[in-house]
Amino acid sequence: MEILTKMNDSINYLITYMGIFGPLLGCVLILVESIIPILPLCLFITINCVSFGYLFGSIISWIFTCIGCFLSFKICDTKLKGIFERKLRSKKNVDKLMKKIENCKLSTLAIIVAIPFTPAFFVNIAAGLSNMSSKKFLTGIGIGKIFMVYFWAFIGTSLIQSLTNPIIIVRVIVMLIVAYIMSRLISKKLNI
Repeated sequence: MEILTKMNDSINYLITYMGIFGPLLGCVLILVESIIPILPLCLFITINCVSFGYLFGSIISWIFTCIGCFLSFKICDTKLKGIFERKLRSKKNVDKLMKKIENCKLSTLAIIVAIPFTPAFFVNIAAGLSNMSSKKFLTGIGIGKIFMVYFWAFIGTSLIQSLTNPIIIVRVIVMLIVAYIMSRLISKKLNI
């Protein structure tokens, strides 16, 4: 409980101290998180939802995470694909995997991206190194990220609300466990 109080205080301090630049920093960090995956996306989405309100914060977070994923995809597509194809693509297993990624249905891509525990960074790289079209990638990301952002926005804002209502933390924990189990089952089903 003390950790949640400290997290709430830290978020409120950041938003108050940075003024308008706090939410802007949250947007930029969401964009960067798609390229550098060690950053906590849930925290940045929470900052946006607290700063801008749940709906507008979620929309802003969705826009910036889609832009970040697309930038990561394009960097791999334009700058790294040639090196990848010369060095690794000729290997049978790698080529087989790339063909599987290229032939991935739009609905499958959207589901993979929507799963909260899927490492989006790896999806961006794999799609960028494959011959997947930009249109298909952007459409799949746009659809899938709606659900992922909603999930993390709900979790983040609920954790803050749980400081006044401990029952909410139980719901959040159950939701995280269910999401994790579902992501593992879907991963096994789709062989990813």
